[in-house]
Parts: sequence; structure tokens; C-alpha cells
Amino acid sequence: ERRGRRADGGGAFPQGWAGGYPEIVKENELFERYYRELGIVPDGEWDAFMAALREPLPATLRITGYRSHAKEILHCLKEKYFRELQDLEVDGQKVEMPQSLSWYPEELAWHTNLSRKILRKSPQLEKFHQFLVSETECGNISRQEAVSMIPPLLLNVSPHHKILDMCAAPGSKTAQLIEMLHADMNVPFPNGFVIANDVDNKRCYLLVHQAKRLNSPCIMVVNHDASSIPNLQIDVDGRKEILFYDRILCDVPCSGDGTMRKNIDVWKKWTTQNSLQLHGLQLRIATRGVEQLAEGGRMVYSTCSLNPIENEAVIASLLEKSQGALELADVSSELPGLKRMPGITKWKVMLKDGQWFEEWKDVPSNRQTQIRPTMFPVKDEEKLKAMNLERCLRILPHHQNTGGFFVAVLIKKSPMPWNKRQPKVHQKLTQRTEDTEVTAANLGNGSDCVIEAPTLAENEESKKMQELQNLGTEQSKKEGVCGPPPSKKMKLFGFKEDPFVFLPEDDPLFLPIQKFYALDPSFPKMNLLTRTQEGKKRQLYMVSKELRNVLLNNSEKMKVINTGIKVWSRNSDGEQFGCAFRLAQEGIYTLYPFIHARIINVCIEDVKILLTQENPFLSKFSSETQKKVKDMAMGSIVLKYDPDPERPHDLQCPIVLCGWQGKTSLRAFVPKNERLHYLRMMGVEVFKAKRKEEDLENKTEEEVQQRLVQTEEGMDVEDKEHDLATKMEAEIGEESSQSPVENSAMEIENKIEDLDQSSKNANTHVSQEGKDTDASNVKD
Repeated sequence: ERRGRRADGGGAFPQGWAGGYPEIVKENELFERYYRELGIVPDGEWDAFMAALREPLPATLRITGYRSHAKEILHCLKEKYFRELQDLEVDGQKVEMPQSLSWYPEELAWHTNLSRKILRKSPQLEKFHQFLVSETECGNISRQEAVSMIPPLLLNVSPHHKILDMCAAPGSKTAQLIEMLHADMNVPFPNGFVIANDVDNKRCYLLVHQAKRLNSPCIMVVNHDASSIPNLQIDVDGRKEILFYDRILCDVPCSGDGTMRKNIDVWKKWTTQNSLQLHGLQLRIATRGVEQLAEGGRMVYSTCSLNPIENEAVIASLLEKSQGALELADVSSELPGLKRMPGITKWKVMLKDGQWFEEWKDVPSNRQTQIRPTMFPVKDEEKLKAMNLERCLRILPHHQNTGGFFVAVLIKKSPMPWNKRQPKVHQKLTQRTEDTEVTAANLGNGSDCVIEAPTLAENEESKKMQELQNLGTEQSKKEGVCGPPPSKKMKLFGFKEDPFVFLPEDDPLFLPIQKFYALDPSFPKMNLLTRTQEGKKRQLYMVSKELRNVLLNNSEKMKVINTGIKVWSRNSDGEQFGCAFRLAQEGIYTLYPFIHARIINVCIEDVKILLTQENPFLSKFSSETQKKVKDMAMGSIVLKYDPDPERPHDLQCPIVLCGWQGKTSLRAFVPKNERLHYLRMMGVEVFKAKRKEEDLENKTEEEVQQRLVQTEEGMDVEDKEHDLATKMEAEIGEESSQSPVENSAMEIENKIEDLDQSSKNANTHVSQEGKDTDASNVKD
């Protein structure tokens, strides 16, 4: 039987759209028998529950909350695009007006009954669809499932928090965490950071692509098995300390039966075997998470599964072995308006053949590899009551037209018991190795067994190995190089990453940059890094000082995929003007507070010209702008727009653009989708009637995988990230992103009408001014 192609992941196709594919029958007798027996659905609601699971999932979107222009995007959505949907019918069906999610703060999340299929194929909705695609690529909108937005909100993140996202790909929740760090956009370097991890190397590049849209210097993407993610060290006032996280997001791999509305394959494939196989991994990941959580810290455990084996059983087992070190937080007053069911305290275990077991003692020996003791509820009533499992929350699809979901919020009150048992070993190892602390969390895997102290011989050998390792690490740190030592034998999966090389304090490269842009003395130049040890430095990236600390102290134990944002790109033509590096748009909001020269304040009419014309003559701009430019040397510049309160109909949020001043022209170096975004916010129509469909949209999964495998290892890291991310997005059903190539000669729809012929004719000559000779310089 051939499977139907997804219409937003679920539901039958409307008449005429099926394309010859048979409809998947949304029935699974074992699923119904299992969940009826467990009683997770309130009495009298079963039919409504099943009916909701058979309906397509509404499309939901979230407006990025930390940008100063979030309100402008919201205003644009409500006043322009949503109004155009009023009284609209598609295939005889009235389009429901989008509604804001009542429980999401500041009206920044919305849902609609428009499936992706309708959005892509309906001519009336073409403008809205283009808006969604383009704004998503800019990082201003995230098309994210409603229930997926809950865990980051319940983490209660502040800008100073150190955060670990254990199973982060594809990255929509990670993006939320980054936004929360940058709640105050006037602070370019918040003290907190996000370390986003995923076990799958390929999905890590999708994660990088998602995170890059937010242009934060406080995000690092790493590639580890979450159940054994290494302890990291940081330097605190000259001494080494283990890094403990203030917040941990533990969104574990799961059977995904809460996603039936989106992933219709689950209807055919669902069996209890999936949850039985995943339970152990989920418990190991959650255990590793709480080991790395700081005292007083908060960890959110979540799954898109309704199954108590993957949910309450994991939490109960974790609470039991924590011996009081953990407690479930009562979050009933958080997110008012969110309809939720409390966690359950009684459940049974079922095999895929339908056989039930109520207690571990009933499980025959030949089944004890499939079913484990930790899968059963706690029998001791007093212990069970103290766990407060009802504080977990389960989201049922029919209560507010969402997917199914489970969330538990854990608070760490004291160290885990298996960490507390080893103070002597801890002290001895600290004294012997001096440079590296080792805790029982390194040695243990979360089990309750007691770890014996190593013998003298083992300690001596360990000491020698550690000294050799420290020697290599210290040498690397002196040189500012972060990457595995050359002698270390390491089996690499996926791409071999370039090292992170911090700019030395006396690097001659920096002085002309500092002088050209009149950088403030407080500029943290020690946080600048490149991705090459040899040859010309083509790009300069920047991280926060906290992430620099992490990188320098853990290069031998961490597989870092990416970190930092690009702030400068080499431009060979720039050398003759006093600086070989031009500003990069993706890092401008981080750099801008430190720049004191080469800033031109422009009016809104100037901004429109910059964003719509290819390489406009200076004579096109306002007389004020022409005066400012007149005495300024050629080269990279900052173009700043500040809103005028006396003109309320104009754009009311500030804009900072990277530009280039030539002899007779002024141009903007801004990626295409960002240009379109700013133009939309200013009310300039940027709709293109005949949109070219992305090539990857109709690729089969096999083709995508084949292309992933064929990608060359030697390509530039940015090429790898973008290519892989684009392919992966197509593979998982997201919109294939258009390449945001930074190019002043790009086609912008509906150019301003006064683009006269003389300007067009002059482009050939003028565009030579300040062009980047290296193609890699224009990949922002």
C-alpha cells in the first residue's frame, strides 16, 4: 500500500488534492485498548479525544519575542495579513481567523486552521505564505507546534542563567531559550548562555541553522550522547570548577504518540514496544541531566508522548533514587489559560501482544529484558504521596486543539546521593591532579552502586595521563586554540570541524579594525575568534566571555559543531581604505554598542532606497545623508534608522544596517530575506506573484539522505551548515529555506518607481567600488 503524502502531517486530503494516493486509515485497536485501560482521558471525553487525534493539526507560529520590532511584526500580522483572511473561502470552506494562544505571553503565538498544503497551493494565501517563509528565514517567526512552546516557558529563564539543552534538534525550543537570554536587547553580552546538544551529527547542522537566525554570541552547538554528556570545567578566579547549569531542558527522544495529528505514520506503527525500548534511555538522559543541574536549579523533562512508561515512570524512578535531592515543582499557577491534566499515580505495563502486568514480580523471567522494575508505579503509598506526581502535566489534544504532550518540572534541592558519597575520592583526585576536578558524576552513571576508590597504581597512572593531557591543554590555551589535540585518536562521525582559534591579544590584525571603527576601550577583543590556524583569516567571529571560558577549558572533551556569530568579513578592497575587514550584518546588533565611528543616521526614505535599489548614487539620498557621507572615507559603514515619534505611521522600531560607501554610491550589505522583512515593516509591498517552488520540496527522503552523504568534508563550515540545514528542513517537512546570500545585486521585488535609467546604466561601473573579491565574503 502506498502511503498518502502529508497535508501538514495529518488528516485526509480535501477533494481533488489526493493525487491518487489512498487515505491512511486512522485506526489502531491496540492504542485504544491501552489508553482506555490507563484512564488518562477523563470520563465521557474519549470520543472527543479520538476525534481530535483524527483531525489535522492547526498551523501555529510564534513571533520572536526579544527583537525590538516584535510589536511591529505583530501589528503587521494583525492589521495586514490576518485582515486579508476575513471572509476568505478555500475549496468551499471558510478560513477561520487566526487566534492567539491565550497562555502564551504578549500575544506572541498564534494558531490557525490553515494547513501547509492550503498555504502552499491556495492563490489567495500566497502573500501570507511568502511572508511566513521569509520571516521564518530571518528568525522573526518560528513555525512551531503549540505544545512545543511550553517547556522553555516553564524553565523560567533569566539572562544570567547557564542553560543546557540536552536533546536540542531541530531547535525551535533552543531558539526560545536564546530569546529569553536576550530579553534586554540593550545588553549585547548577557552573562548566561545556551549549550545545545544533539546526538545526531547531521541534525546538529539543522540546529546551527536555526540558532544562527537569532544572531546570538551566547549559543554553542555540541554533538554528544545526552546520556553521557561530559562534565565541563570553567575557570573561576584562577581555579577550575565543574560547570553546573542553572536551567536544563531535557526534551528526550520518545515514541511520539502525541504527534499522531502531524505524523500520520504513527497510526500504523504504534505499539507499546516503542515505549518499553525507550524508557531506559529516557531515564539515563534525565539522570545525567539532574547530575549536572546546580542546586536550586530547574530542569524541565518533556516528551511528545502520552505514555506513562515514558513519563511518570521516568519521573518517579528519578525521584525515588534521588532520595529527596529532587522535588517536582508545582507549576499549576504558571501559564494561566493552558488546559492541562495532572500526572497519574497508577498505571500498568503492556506488551505488544496485549498482555498486561501490574507489578514487577508478575513479569516472567523471559520478559525481564523487555520490562524493567523502573517501569512500574511505586507501591508504597507514603512514598508515592511524597512524590507529588500529580504536579506533572499532560496536554490532551481535544482540550485546546493541540498535539499531545507531557511536562514535568524538577527542582534540585541538594546534590544527588551518588555524588555525595564520594567526598574523599573527590578530594584525593583533586589534590593529585591539581588541574582537573573529578566528581563521582564523572565516574558513575546514575546507578545506586557505591564507587570504590582507585588503587595507588591506578592513581599514579591516572596522574601521568592527566599531566600529559593538561600539558597539551595548557599549551592550546596559551595559543588560544580550541580543538582536539593532534595526537588524540578520535573516530569522527560526520564532518571534521575546524578548530576555534581565539585572536591573540597582540594580533596586528585587530589594531586597524579598532582604529577604523573607533571601537570603545571596553570592547572585549579577547572574545574574537577564527576557524583557521593557518593562512589568511577570512572571517572573525565573536562569543561571550562565558562561552570563551567554556571553550578554552574543555576543548579536549567536547565536540563543538559551532559557536559565535560572524562580526567581520575580510574584504581585500578594504585594505586601501585603511581596514581589510567589513562589518557583517548578522553580528551588527552585537557590535553596534561598541562602534563610535562611521555611523550614518538615515531617514526612512533613505532606508527604502538602500533596501530596494541595487547600488544607488549618493544623489538619490536626502541632503542630510549626503552631507554626512561627504567627508567620510570610503569603506564599510553603519546605517542607523531611529523612529520619529512625531510620525507615528512610520516604522516605530530602530534599524541598524551594514553598508558600503563608495566614491559616488551608497549600498546596503543585507541578506535578501532581511531586506524583505524591513520593507514589509515599512509598508513597502514585496509580494512576487509567481513564486518559484524550492527544488527540494519534492525530493524523496532517500534523495535527501544520499545528498547529505555526498557532501564534501572539506567544504567551508558555513557552506556545510547551510546546505545540510536546508536539506534537513526539507527532510523533516519544514519549509526549504532560501539561501540568504548577502548581495547588493540581488533582485528585490517591486523596486521604487524612481529607479531611473541613468542609475541602471551606471551600475556596471559603480558596483566595482568595494566589491568583495572572495565569494565566501558574501554568505551572511
